[in-house]
Amino acid sequence: MFDDMSANSKWTEADVPDQSGRIAIVTGSNTGLGYETARVLAARGAHVVIAVRNLDKGRDAVDRITAAVPKADLKLQQLDVGSLESVRAGADELKAAYPRIDLLINNAGVMYPPKQTTVDGFELQFGTNHLGAFALTGLLLEHLLPVDGSRVVAVASVAHRIQAAIHFDDLQWERSYNRVAAYGQSKLSNLLFTYELQRRLAAKNEPTIAVAAHPGVSATELTRHIPGAGLPGVGQLTAVLVNSAPKGALATLRAATDPDVRGGQYYGPDGFREVRGYPKLVSSSKQSHDEELQRRLWAVSEELTGVSFPV
Repeated sequence: MFDDMSANSKWTEADVPDQSGRIAIVTGSNTGLGYETARVLAARGAHVVIAVRNLDKGRDAVDRITAAVPKADLKLQQLDVGSLESVRAGADELKAAYPRIDLLINNAGVMYPPKQTTVDGFELQFGTNHLGAFALTGLLLEHLLPVDGSRVVAVASVAHRIQAAIHFDDLQWERSYNRVAAYGQSKLSNLLFTYELQRRLAAKNEPTIAVAAHPGVSATELTRHIPGAGLPGVGQLTAVLVNSAPKGALATLRAATDPDVRGGQYYGPDGFREVRGYPKLVSSSKQSHDEELQRRLWAVSEELTGVSFPV
């Protein structure tokens, strides 16, 4: 759909442009991909909001980033995307603190947990990975819209292709539960939401764009529910075969900061089957571009969250 003019180059942290004066909110940034994203943005001069569920882990992340980046400009914000009450409270605090927001990076998520529900009764992966991010974006968007160059970035996954469908007849997996398929549904939802949001933004000629990225397969805490993840030797083997967290975060960082990025684009690793490598422009499934599916999911998401958008 788009040409990647730098397809033959290897985009790294060094390519992140100066972020001085920019306000960046990164959910789930106490560990893994979110932490690395926040660290690099802070190193490039952004004011970074570490938006996390667990404040103790958030404080630890702030301390670690500050140790690596002594001049880091950070703020800790409690925000659990698995709770609509927490999302609303956190969004209210963020809007009061920041009249303008440059970057909203919806990174927080869960992967392959046993069957659980959020406090609102949603299946944990759909509720956290999609509905929480949808609600937060809708509540904060009015503070991004006036800002030239502002972006909403969704952290998606290659799993949007794996057993992925939107089960409108059983969105919360109440009849049966398949954790792989449920994760695929949540990640497909991330892309459907991003593309629909971008179409709405473009229709109103807003300066904000919506983009998506995926880390390939990265060795982070997110994979702790994968069967066999804790077996002896698996960790060492995984580290060789997949992206490290710093490398996995590069796709998110490129989507968030590369001046050549356009709305509706999707970035992921350049290696075999996009499992690992440096970020480049990639394509998503045909299903993710189904406009009827995008609109239907949007309407259901507004109904479930009670959040409407200013576009």
